[in-house]
Amino acid sequence: MELTSQQALPVSQDQAWEALNDTTMLMAAIPGCESIVPGAEPNHFDVVIMATVGPVKARFKGKLRLEDLQPPTSYILYFEGQGGQAGHGKGQASVRLEPNGPGETVLHYTAQASVGGKIAQIGSRLVDMAAQKMATDFFANFNAALVLKYAPAPAPVSPPVEARREPDGPIARFMAWLKRLIGS
Repeated sequence: MELTSQQALPVSQDQAWEALNDTTMLMAAIPGCESIVPGAEPNHFDVVIMATVGPVKARFKGKLRLEDLQPPTSYILYFEGQGGQAGHGKGQASVRLEPNGPGETVLHYTAQASVGGKIAQIGSRLVDMAAQKMATDFFANFNAALVLKYAPAPAPVSPPVEARREPDGPIARFMAWLKRLIGS
């Protein structure tokens, strides 16, 4: 299975890179993600994801590994997971960030994966649909998290301009009358 797409992110390239390397943000954005924990080596992570593919629902325990890191532009993500009797999966994803103005970045990705066990018996069409849905849900969640974390501060509200008032007191009223008389 191969999945290639791109997604506009409402943040700068540096902010997008930071978010893609923030396990808390990723955990909140990945559908069914129960945990992402740093592994024994740098750029290695242990993950647990509850996933549904067609009629098969399983908890997958797996490993993620980031390689060829080119901050803040790209990396390659390798993954593998075991879902018990449901099956297993492994693959890789190439992720590249491209700035598109000061407040937008385009994330390009290509993912290849293979599955085995009951998941493989379901058929590639259902597996592809589940992968596409997971990607769509991830980016919806991720974009919402980006907006919450990086939204610009609202502009300060300036107080309303008060209407000009006529001066109070007899001398002030006389001076205002005199100015209107001379001005006309």
